[in-house]
Amino acid sequence: QVAAASGHTVVLVDQSDEILKKSTKGIEESLKRVTKKKFADKPEAGAEFIEKTLKNLTTSTDAVAVVHSTDLVIEAIVENPEVKNELFKRLDKFAPEHTIFASNTSSLQITQLANSTTRQDRFGGLHFFNPVPMMKLVEVIKTPMTSQKTFESLMDFSKAVGKSPVSCKDTPGFIVNRLLVPYMMEAVRLFERGDASKEDIDVAMKLGAGYPMGPFELLDYVGLDTSKYIIDGWHKLEPNNPLFAPSPLLNKLVEEKKLGKKTGEGFYKYK
Repeated sequence: QVAAASGHTVVLVDQSDEILKKSTKGIEESLKRVTKKKFADKPEAGAEFIEKTLKNLTTSTDAVAVVHSTDLVIEAIVENPEVKNELFKRLDKFAPEHTIFASNTSSLQITQLANSTTRQDRFGGLHFFNPVPMMKLVEVIKTPMTSQKTFESLMDFSKAVGKSPVSCKDTPGFIVNRLLVPYMMEAVRLFERGDASKEDIDVAMKLGAGYPMGPFELLDYVGLDTSKYIIDGWHKLEPNNPLFAPSPLLNKLVEEKKLGKKTGEGFYKYK
């Protein structure tokens, strides 16, 4: 959406036409919300903006067929290294030599993904934040093999879509999640030890640190399964790092399928 709205030609690829229809409808709804604010007193200009943006966007279920005429591939599929590597390996065979590959992963190593291709110098991380139309931040990840030219292109692209890029080396969680995930885990440990209630911890961080959500509200919003997946992966990488230690309570909730907002219950219950 943000790439199409900033004048780029975009092909959105997914597994089925049904999913793509849903995605396109979601983008249309999102654009309507954006134009309500952006063109509050100019409805004609708003309608024109939506039409122009949607003209820049086409869809396909065949990534190989469309990669031939692509300058940049941004992958945002399931957080599973095998599945991602498989996709990159396939696209690498058909993409033009100049095409840059980027992953929107939040927790996997970019280097590991780049190694599934023959274009390690034209491979980086572009980690956007949810919801992308609202959030200004993009983390641009440079691996030891990413060329300066590729890195600059990714920084330029981020600015061209109206974002504020920050740069980081290829370390677990990059900047935001490397600080955020251990913070959320520390909150769970604080609660596990019986030092404070989850409600009080949430209130304390909102009123004391000015955070929009407390750590338990945020965990439920992100998904407890996602949080567990990230911490388990990092624990495997650095088993002696106490910040990456698994949490018995988090594991128990995931086992009980209490995954947060999406299942109606996590640390809190949702109607």
